[in-house]
Amino acid sequence: MISRTLQEQIERRLFRGRAILLTGPRRSGKTTLIKKIIEESQKEVLFFDGDDPTARKILEQPNTEELRTILGSASIIFIDEAQRIPGIGLTSKIITDQFNEKQLILSGSSAFELSGNMNEPLTGRKWSFDLLPVSWKEWQLHTGYLKAEQDLGNRLVYGFYPEVLTCPDDKQEILHELMESYLYKDILNYAGIRKPDVLQKLVRALAFQVGQEVVHKEIGDLIGLDSKTVARYIDILEKAFVLFRLPAFSKNLRNEIKKNNKIYFYDNGIRNAVIGALQPLTARQDIGSLWENFLVSERVKQLGYQQDRRQIFYWRTTQQQEVDYVEVTDDAIFGYEFKWNPRRKIRFPKTFEKTYNAQVTGVTRDNFREFVMLGYSGAY
Repeated sequence: MISRTLQEQIERRLFRGRAILLTGPRRSGKTTLIKKIIEESQKEVLFFDGDDPTARKILEQPNTEELRTILGSASIIFIDEAQRIPGIGLTSKIITDQFNEKQLILSGSSAFELSGNMNEPLTGRKWSFDLLPVSWKEWQLHTGYLKAEQDLGNRLVYGFYPEVLTCPDDKQEILHELMESYLYKDILNYAGIRKPDVLQKLVRALAFQVGQEVVHKEIGDLIGLDSKTVARYIDILEKAFVLFRLPAFSKNLRNEIKKNNKIYFYDNGIRNAVIGALQPLTARQDIGSLWENFLVSERVKQLGYQQDRRQIFYWRTTQQQEVDYVEVTDDAIFGYEFKWNPRRKIRFPKTFEKTYNAQVTGVTRDNFREFVMLGYSGAY
């Protein structure tokens, strides 16, 4: 099993009076991680599978005394696929409030975010974690520096879903299954979208624009949606852990782009499967886009896992001056430019450096580990 960064963070919060809620895209390893944590805890466990109709019936509307009987002497209550259980938010609140000597752990997909059925009942009563596909850092620690180095091209094309990593001979079939069976499942079940074919066209259009500014009206004209619907669908796709937005940084200059976002996918393999482009890196014309999506998504994983709240942006002016990626902390601004080829010259706009007194760094094939593993000494 590939060790996950979140394991230690979750273990530190066991038996501290709050439920633990682990969400993330389907097939990202949530159940496997929780089972490993439980096994190593050596505590008595009561397990419920939300896909089991009997489990759903038991947990749908129990009162406190019924729960006392159901939970028995178990120290840990683990409810997997919890989003499948109606009223699970209220049941979780009762368990957390009335049986605080026990540890409640819930894992589930993006349906929690899409349906909103957990946030209000468990406000102030939960620790929340998002488990994304395996990170480069987790992969390198698992496989070793040399093998990870040799594998970089594959990771840019096929991504980091656990099954893709552990069953490399079946990687293309696994990605197609993930895309066809799981990518839109929660969205269609919980978000009330009546035209799945239009949603798929939107995801495909966005996949071709990775790392570029996305203009809602242009996308809408392309696939037959108005700009407000495009914005709503992108918001839903973000909550479903398919993609995320990077806003424009604007503070001082009149000619800065202020409104548009860039779009990135949480996983390169999913992005490539969406557009039907799973050929090897040596045959690609989009290495720049793959490299940028990889770097930004890996950085986002690490910031999330370390609970680092710095703000992230890109920067561009109407004269097409640009910085690929910007981070803002309490006392400094950092700019990053991405180039796959370390021999290519990297030039930062002087306007950006002088206006914001920014520290700037180029990220290439040679030094990327410091960036994706949060190792730049100047970035802390």
